[in-house]
Amino acid sequence: MYSKNQRVAILGGLRIPFVRSFREYSRTTNQEMLTAVVQALVKKYHLMGERMGDVALGAVMASPIEWNLSREVVLGTDLDPHTPAFNLQRACGTSLETVNLIALKIAAGQIESGIAGGADTNSDLPIMVQRALAWKLIDLNNAKSFGQRLSGIFKFRPSDLKPAYPAIVEPRTHLSMGQHTEKMVKEWKISRSEQDQLAYESHIKAAKAYTDGFYDELVTEFKGIRRDPMVRADTTMDKLAKLKPAFDKSDKGTLTAGNSTGFTDGAGAVLLGTEEYARRKNIPVQAYFHDAEAAAVDFVHGAGLLMAPTIAVARMLQRNSLRLQEFDFYEIHEAFAGQVLSTLKAWESDEFCKKELGLDKALGSIDRNKMNLKGGSLALGHPFGATGARVVSNMAKLLEQKGSGRGLVSVCTGGGMGVVAILER
Repeated sequence: MYSKNQRVAILGGLRIPFVRSFREYSRTTNQEMLTAVVQALVKKYHLMGERMGDVALGAVMASPIEWNLSREVVLGTDLDPHTPAFNLQRACGTSLETVNLIALKIAAGQIESGIAGGADTNSDLPIMVQRALAWKLIDLNNAKSFGQRLSGIFKFRPSDLKPAYPAIVEPRTHLSMGQHTEKMVKEWKISRSEQDQLAYESHIKAAKAYTDGFYDELVTEFKGIRRDPMVRADTTMDKLAKLKPAFDKSDKGTLTAGNSTGFTDGAGAVLLGTEEYARRKNIPVQAYFHDAEAAAVDFVHGAGLLMAPTIAVARMLQRNSLRLQEFDFYEIHEAFAGQVLSTLKAWESDEFCKKELGLDKALGSIDRNKMNLKGGSLALGHPFGATGARVVSNMAKLLEQKGSGRGLVSVCTGGGMGVVAILER
């Protein structure tokens, strides 16, 4: 394949505030949220009437009605309607993967500009009918005679009318992410107080970031909301300690509503382009998207569900001849405090790194003072398909403010996968 191998510039990111599900964005669709954030990006960077190279968007809790979500979002903005778009879904890593694919298209010389992003809402769940009812309705629609129709009608049962709600559990284990993470923290001997401490720090750092104005240019108003309402500047370790276990309700349970992300609605998007495109549009380059990697673990047969980023990071570091410590910033998605702490502990383990990562020794520790400096998902929220866009936007701005450096971003996902990336300036 023809390849120019161009540097991929991150020109800016935006998101709407992330809110707790079933509240501020009740009865708001993924399409509405994504249209709002992409339109805000269009206005901020003066892209009105422009035909972008491509647009990649996605959602995990996607509705069948929004089957052409990305294209419909484009048509709802001031972009040139000739702009193509496509959907993508990789669980919680969805929008980090959309950034990766748009970056690859730019690096290969296929396009010179693109928008990547994602959204998710639990407030507009795609509630389905039972498959038994769907099949019977199809048979009824295909009936050729009155007798066949009458026979089909008599096959219906009251139980067929029970709605089928999406279950956020792993289909092969029937366990939720929280239940899987309880297994991980027990394996890695992560205490409740360690998890609460990480959650506390996440809220305090996020609150300070808002006070310092870090999010002023990253968060755009939507439905009268200007900032993430889940950030709790007044949280304390005592308050967190009083919360009851949410998944393992025995005295051995350590995951709570305080040290786990709650159901969240929101959307985010990132503008990428070539250096020439940035110069022509007079848009300052924030950072460069350098590399990415995806990995998976066999959680069905005992691996930790959310441990795949450990593998992805190891592969990516090896390919780039880098050490884990050679980064100025780390943006590690906080699905659960216990998941982050398990990942950090795994990187510090000689046994794990030799056995699972095929390395000679442990990757080692990172400087925790460089991790999630502006708060993480525990404080800001986690709309599944939007988190990747958030961490990329945060990292790009951190690198822009520093003026140089390298950043590692990492997102664990459902299905035992992980997506990671390197940004540079």
